[in-house]
Amino acid sequence: MSETPSFFSSRTARTVAILAVFIFGIAIRLYDLTDLPLDFHSTRQLLSMIKARGMYYETRTDVPSKERAFAIQQWKFRASVEPEFFERIVAWTYRFTGEQVWVARVYSSAFWIIGGIFLYLLARRLTSEDGAIAATAVYLFLPYAVIASRSFQPDPLMVMLIVMFLWAVWEWVSTSTATLPQGEKSPMGWMRAALAGLFGGLAIFVKFPAAFFVVGGGLGAVLSYRSMKEALKNPQLYLMALLGILPGAGYLVYGIFVAGYLGQQFSGRFIPTLFLSPSYYVGWLNMLNLVAGGMVLMLALLGLFFYDEKKRRFILGLWAGYILFGLFFNFHISTHDYYSLPLIPILALSLAPLADSLLAKLAQLASTKFLRLSASLILLVGVTASLWNVRNQMNAVDYRPIADMWAEVGAITDGYNLAGLTQDYGARMAYWGWQNITSWPTSGDLIYSLERNGVERDFKEQYDNIAAKKDLFVVTDFDDLNRQPFLKEKLSAYPIFAEGDGYVIYNLMK
Repeated sequence: MSETPSFFSSRTARTVAILAVFIFGIAIRLYDLTDLPLDFHSTRQLLSMIKARGMYYETRTDVPSKERAFAIQQWKFRASVEPEFFERIVAWTYRFTGEQVWVARVYSSAFWIIGGIFLYLLARRLTSEDGAIAATAVYLFLPYAVIASRSFQPDPLMVMLIVMFLWAVWEWVSTSTATLPQGEKSPMGWMRAALAGLFGGLAIFVKFPAAFFVVGGGLGAVLSYRSMKEALKNPQLYLMALLGILPGAGYLVYGIFVAGYLGQQFSGRFIPTLFLSPSYYVGWLNMLNLVAGGMVLMLALLGLFFYDEKKRRFILGLWAGYILFGLFFNFHISTHDYYSLPLIPILALSLAPLADSLLAKLAQLASTKFLRLSASLILLVGVTASLWNVRNQMNAVDYRPIADMWAEVGAITDGYNLAGLTQDYGARMAYWGWQNITSWPTSGDLIYSLERNGVERDFKEQYDNIAAKKDLFVVTDFDDLNRQPFLKEKLSAYPIFAEGDGYVIYNLMK
């Protein structure tokens, strides 16, 4: 039986190909590095920025006491669901770099790149060198992945740890099922079980939703080689489970029963009535289309047929974890695209055997050096064109002037009691304007409240609670103001205190 041909047939070709993939993956993530992180879910990124600055200012004594107190207050005032691990790393780095917004972007990009290394190692075990190179390229070059993997939020770190867990758990099942002379057991089994448990536990610790992917991947890997009954007889499985549970469970116990700040943070993420709403399913499909695109999703699902039965069980375990995750976090999966970020390595692994078969066929057809070089250039042009589009997207808007606008608004409103309808629930004002502002709910918040509670908020009661006792009302989100006619009509009765490019401030004292 002849060996399956490889497109990257020599060691040199494989080395050049994988190095090119990672060099391109790093380069595109470092482009426009110092722009403000407002291009992707700015509300979530600003939350981490505010927290990191507060941690950093807590260690400084060379800043004005008013700014230091405000930064620390804003950090501790903001809600916490995940451990502030990433923010701590960034705040520590600020000691050497100063408060630079690009620091978190570099860390997030590094997390994603490290995840790419482990995804390559895993895909190589599941398919071949060709399939692994292609899977890594999908993971690194998918346009959504490029933008999302630069964001200051725990998700890129979580995805990295999930991928590391998947690599470790597959190595573990491969080791524990390997046939050794005279019935010996590999000494690597315990080490790999411990690594898998550690990586999985850290992923869940960083962000609890990782549990769906860790459990799904773990069960898929175990069931690829043996029944659950047989697996439960292996003591290494219990070590892995223990290490996987302890970090997240410890944080959960501390946050709920000791510190008390997690008690209300998990409500509202599962809304049973959404299962009867077509908008839930349409929204989820829209998020998938935004994250991956219909063509990539289709090819990934078709790629499952190219795996043998054992490996297919492993990948299907990951898909099952994602589906259960989407059913549980039903509101967020249909409205927040980054909740599908862990799907990207699953897509890449699902595509690996299909890409391997296509590249093998291409290797047969490109039988001469000229044809092989031509095919390689076509692949290079395709990757470059895709990344150039991402570069253009990054270059389309310069967010740096926004910081100056908010500094101006902060100076104008200094000393006043503020409410406002602004982007990111007043986080931009807090970060660049150094002022606290009571945030008026967006139209999306009002819709969410209606879906969750089944009761529409009373405008007068809401206005009395939020704005009636304030001095000024700041508006910067004019699109959302137009979607709230009652608020727009109410504010029109007040004189304008100040206005400029991008903002209007109403005087509620007159």
